[in-house]
Amino acid sequence: MRARQATPTAHVILRGGKVPNYNASSVDAASSAITAAGLTPCMMIDASHGNSGKRHENQPAVVDAIAGQIEAGDPRIGGVMVESHLVAGRQDWVAGKPLRYGQSITDGCIGWETSVRLLERLAAAVERRARTSLSALGRSSPSGRSTMCAQSSN
Repeated sequence: MRARQATPTAHVILRGGKVPNYNASSVDAASSAITAAGLTPCMMIDASHGNSGKRHENQPAVVDAIAGQIEAGDPRIGGVMVESHLVAGRQDWVAGKPLRYGQSITDGCIGWETSVRLLERLAAAVERRARTSLSALGRSSPSGRSTMCAQSSN
């Protein structure tokens, strides 16, 4: 048996509620609370649910705002959640009625094409954050690896 030191990082999912909480001030507020507890903040931000007003059509704008924070170098954002399926929207399940293949029967989702576009946007933001972080340290990395949820407090 091996003893291991616990990771002093708190992982929090910002899903929104009565008001969205994907913006920088919400990330700051959650980070402050986590840091006050002696932990390193690491946020996952949900682009759906309360942060999109439960409207899948709003997810691209939410993702764009999150990507802007990532591009600006925020290392506390370690992940993004989206509601995604092959076909945009949602459908009701009705006994005896065939379902449309690839469309959600629960929450409304963005479709495949939008999913690809958002993933490309986020990948570019992470790459830029990594390059910016490495440039600040006087280093370069051909891998484009991100510096996120670092073990030092912010």
